Amino acid sequence: MTTLLISHPASLNHSNGPGHPERPDRLRAIAGVLEQEKYQDLIRVEPDAAPLETIALCHPMDYIEAIKNASPKEGMVQLDADTSMSPGSFEAALRAVGGAMLAVDEVVTRKADNAFVCHRPPGHHAETVRPMGFCIFNQAAIAARHAQKKHGLHRVAVIDFDVHHGNGTQEIFWTDPTLMYCSTHQMPLYPGTGATSERGDHDNIVNAPLRAGDGGREFKQAMESRILPRLASFGPELVIISAGFDAHARDPLANLEFTEEDFGWATRKIMEVADKTAQGRVISVLEGGYDLQGLSQSTAAHVTALLRG
Repeated sequence: MTTLLISHPASLNHSNGPGHPERPDRLRAIAGVLEQEKYQDLIRVEPDAAPLETIALCHPMDYIEAIKNASPKEGMVQLDADTSMSPGSFEAALRAVGGAMLAVDEVVTRKADNAFVCHRPPGHHAETVRPMGFCIFNQAAIAARHAQKKHGLHRVAVIDFDVHHGNGTQEIFWTDPTLMYCSTHQMPLYPGTGATSERGDHDNIVNAPLRAGDGGREFKQAMESRILPRLASFGPELVIISAGFDAHARDPLANLEFTEEDFGWATRKIMEVADKTAQGRVISVLEGGYDLQGLSQSTAAHVTALLRG
């Protein structure tokens, strides 16, 4: 089993300002737990920065240029109420997309079985022309389109178990029958989207909202009754996981009660579908998770599952 761990030090240079929950310590906590001996078989690689034309598979070039031009030489720039840029943010965002691209290239060509892209800023709230929710570019959506354009895949699915609904991925995929987006998330909660009635123009959006206080039992029920059957029937040739760990019971930004074992379970279940439809091809990109202990332990369970441990 070959699992890539894709990361780059540039991710540490993105700052949202003091006291912000989406902070560099998130990656340091993950790096610490993945230094354990049980993860010695991970193949650790650093990505190049994504070319702007690849980002343009999901975001128009004038948006990309506006983000580039907003990048400050010093201090902070607010893109929206929650989303900021520091001098290191633009490179971090390019490397995050580059990491997702590299994961696709290596997994689709069978140079690796699967991959975990450990970067920040996250991406699933970024809409076609709108940064929001700590997100600038939508790595998961760009990875899906990159797999189609470069490698000729016909059907790609994104499965998102972040506690917040991935409105950006949903918006980008809404009219495209070759792409599926499936999400479990707390509702009501930021950003206010993700109702079961939101199904896309081609019934290619699957939302399974959870209520505050729900835990592993409700999560498993949602996955087994709604998400996994629809994923299997879609028959993706590549599965991308938007791996947010803020549904953990310790997380300060929401009110679900998942444990790290729930994330490991979900990862194995998604991999079972990928084994049947996608030759086992799975890539995972980090999204949320803001309690450092909950984040690191959940990521460890997720990566253990990717390693088929």
